[in-house]
Amino acid sequence: MNISQLEKAAYLLRQGHLVAIPTETVYGLAANAFSDQAVAKIYSLKNRPSFNPLIIHCKDLEMAQEIGIFNDYAFKLAKAFWPGPLTIVLPLSTNAPVSQLATTGLKTVALRVPAHPMSLKILELACIPLAAPSANPSESISPTSAFHVEKAFKHNNDLSMIIDGGACDVGLESTIVDLSGEKPILLRPGKITREDLRTFIGEFSDISLETGHPKAPGQLKRHYAPSIPLKMNVHEVNKSQALLAFGPSPLLGAKKTLNLSPTADLIGAAANLFSMLHELDNTVFESIAVMPIPHQGVGIAINDRLSRAETSQ
Repeated sequence: MNISQLEKAAYLLRQGHLVAIPTETVYGLAANAFSDQAVAKIYSLKNRPSFNPLIIHCKDLEMAQEIGIFNDYAFKLAKAFWPGPLTIVLPLSTNAPVSQLATTGLKTVALRVPAHPMSLKILELACIPLAAPSANPSESISPTSAFHVEKAFKHNNDLSMIIDGGACDVGLESTIVDLSGEKPILLRPGKITREDLRTFIGEFSDISLETGHPKAPGQLKRHYAPSIPLKMNVHEVNKSQALLAFGPSPLLGAKKTLNLSPTADLIGAAANLFSMLHELDNTVFESIAVMPIPHQGVGIAINDRLSRAETSQ
């Protein structure tokens, strides 16, 4: 870990600049969560809808408690899964100086403590929480490497620095659970599954797909989309298509095939999903065909991302 680079990143963030940072989920486009001007740069660079709130990344539970109002469920989940790929939506503390642009004016806030050592060190050095959505243009495929970020923003001077932390271990955005109401609601599936959460908070409502003002990222119907059409659950392919396969028996006949997991390992498939979609997102192919993914465990999160990419075509 190059400390001098991380110190530079922390300095730039305190000065209101944008810095792309690695997390265990995907790369984040980070800005000072207390600064309206810095947060506005995120929305501008990503061309992100202004009603879509941002996740606030904290260095630890103590920092998060200064921003959100924690209940018993929230403490249980934070102690079990933080640092890690879980975001918790909570009532916003009355005096929390978080930018209203980051919360889109809601009285709730989405909080998480990332597990990547570089992002944690930057948070520690900066001593401020960071608003950090995925470091890619809005609605496009999420970045799981520094190369993906550079490719997306190479002609834009608004991104001051990219911290290269290697490939993301999880490869899918964090699970989001809403604990701001009477009953917990799973807003976005991720590596931490419904079954994992149930151990700590019991039963909760079904996944909520917002049609109005979302409470957290990842709820819009159009998201995670390549530039060419994507079709799920295919059983036949042709020589003009790219194939995103799964399991030991990939379909034959595609122009190019990448296999999410030849051993049908869902966690491995999740880690490979966005990087392989980036590789297949090329106009030399008519479309991307995706073999069926089991709708269980992390497979639910994979299918969630793919369904939003398919919807957008």
